[in-house]
Amino acid sequence: MRQIQSALTFGIVACAILSFPCGALAQGKAVKSDDPGLKTGDISGSSPQPAQFSVPDGWSVERREEATILRPAEQTNFIAIVEVGAQPDAAVAAAAAWKVLGPTQPWPVRLVSNRAGRDGWEASAIVDYQVPPSLHTVVVAAPHLSKGRWTVLIQSSAEDVAERRGAAFGSVWDTLQPAGYVRESFAGRNAHKLDAKRVHTIKAFVSDAMKRLEIPGVALALIQNKKIVYEGGFGVREVGRSDQINMHTRFLVASNTKGMTTLLLAKLVDEGRLSWDQPVASAYADFRLGDPDLTSKVLVRQLVCACTGLPRRDFEWAFGRSRETPASIVFSELATTNPTSGFGSTFQYSNTLAAAAGYVAGHVLYPDKEIGTAYDRAMQDKVFRPLGMTDTTFSTDIALSGDHASPHGENLRGSTVPADLAFEYLIAPYRPAGGAWSSAHDMALYVRNELLTGASPEGPSLFSRTNMLERRKPGVPIGKNSRYGLGLVEDTSWGVPVYHHGGGMPGYQTDLLFIPDAGIGAVLLTNSNSGSRMVAPFMRRLLEVLYDCIPQAEGDLASAATMRLGQLRQLRADLTTPPDDGHLGREYISPELGRIIVRSVDERRIFQFPGWESEVASKRNSDGTTSYVTIAPANSGYEFTANPGPGAQPLVIRDGQHEYRYTNTKD
Repeated sequence: MRQIQSALTFGIVACAILSFPCGALAQGKAVKSDDPGLKTGDISGSSPQPAQFSVPDGWSVERREEATILRPAEQTNFIAIVEVGAQPDAAVAAAAAWKVLGPTQPWPVRLVSNRAGRDGWEASAIVDYQVPPSLHTVVVAAPHLSKGRWTVLIQSSAEDVAERRGAAFGSVWDTLQPAGYVRESFAGRNAHKLDAKRVHTIKAFVSDAMKRLEIPGVALALIQNKKIVYEGGFGVREVGRSDQINMHTRFLVASNTKGMTTLLLAKLVDEGRLSWDQPVASAYADFRLGDPDLTSKVLVRQLVCACTGLPRRDFEWAFGRSRETPASIVFSELATTNPTSGFGSTFQYSNTLAAAAGYVAGHVLYPDKEIGTAYDRAMQDKVFRPLGMTDTTFSTDIALSGDHASPHGENLRGSTVPADLAFEYLIAPYRPAGGAWSSAHDMALYVRNELLTGASPEGPSLFSRTNMLERRKPGVPIGKNSRYGLGLVEDTSWGVPVYHHGGGMPGYQTDLLFIPDAGIGAVLLTNSNSGSRMVAPFMRRLLEVLYDCIPQAEGDLASAATMRLGQLRQLRADLTTPPDDGHLGREYISPELGRIIVRSVDERRIFQFPGWESEVASKRNSDGTTSYVTIAPANSGYEFTANPGPGAQPLVIRDGQHEYRYTNTKD
């Protein structure tokens, strides 16, 4: 998404998620360009403490006196690792690194976010720059401190390359470490039992994190082997009301629906109704992609492998859909979607493909029903009812009619407030990828099933062990130590496999994880966008409690809270309300996304999309353009840019790999 957080957001995500396997462990900066024989230890330099990092397969390596520059096939894009020695602080270190490359940094600094030390570093930071939107470029620096000397990672990449090769860029971020550092491992160690004391420690961390990140409500469940050892809630369902979160409060679990959809696929394979390696077109005759050759190649498992090369097209459902949009839109979109990377070559996440997986499964079971209805019934019959998940539904109306957590986000003043629920209805046509409403209790039953690999605690197995494990097979790499399976991520960074997946919709951030070797699982559901900042520290704290490892979670949480406040302050500084509306018309149309109606309410300007609306602020950019930025709580940061000129100008919004143009239809 082209949102105001831009490079800063990308940098954080790249470190945590969008990483890729690497061809060599690099140290320092003495590397010959395109050396095909690069191996661990081949790179060394004159620096007293050269950093070590991974070089993605197929990338070229350029050696300079004080820097190593890594480039993908698109050679104008790069990551540079620059040794700048002793410097007063992170900001000065970043500027020094640009002088080595530049001679000067290309754009003014927008925001410096300091972070706690981790992975061998004493401290680090993210430096975000004021890059003109018209350049469609990600520029970010990350200074790291070790023993009084700074190593700076600088990334400069086109937005489409950053998304398409985000996994590879992320691998360098994820593996940048001080020379000689060895990441801790829990291999061969026994995890502690989650007794009352350890459960209390985890609950205390969640409670503290909720307060520091201003999350109104959190639901938590902890599982050990066959037993749910804790399930409950913290805080309130909605700011300004007293209703408390409990284990049955429903949240929109978003992309954690994907693993449940692949569980449906596993059941149909158990029953002989589908095969993982069956061509999708043989199971659903109307399945089409923009590339006919690729259409015939895609197998059932590859609908959810994030490995087909098809890009995300999320803006089309975010801006172009309404409550009346039918599930069939998924197959209409796929029929016009073409790959932007090679089949199986890299991680590219597609909600549309994952949604198709659920609808194909529903069609196989109930071919005479509308595909959405068929999927809903299939999930109820084959997944929810057998697991006892009575709180779980795909109906937003049903969810909202009972005990549910309201979504929240920050307004422009930085206060956490309830968000409009209209956007949550838009996921309905894509619900196999992210539309389930569920509770901590129900999600704990789902995670317990994972720990039992399909065995029932009370009787016959519900799912075969073979097909439960098929979903966990490591597929396309998304990090040096992590791979995407079928709606589940395997992470072996700590020497033991941790399986997890996150889910996010405006105002809801969720996560689940399980560690089969320890028999431990956890569910975390939050009702605020800031819940996304809690996910990684929570996972780390759980590992600390289980394995008595290096304490790091508290520092990660403190950094997350500080970065959140810094970003909110910067957002307020960037934007102007009421907006400068000299470039705005009254109505716009996009062939792909539909209509925007611009309404005036007092001095405010409202962008009304087919399914939701938001007040907008304006932002003057250094290239002369004006951006109109959504500021609705939980849905802020979507940036529509207008070129300078008299009268109403076309509006342009970009995601990583697509540009959408809205034409003015009424002055």
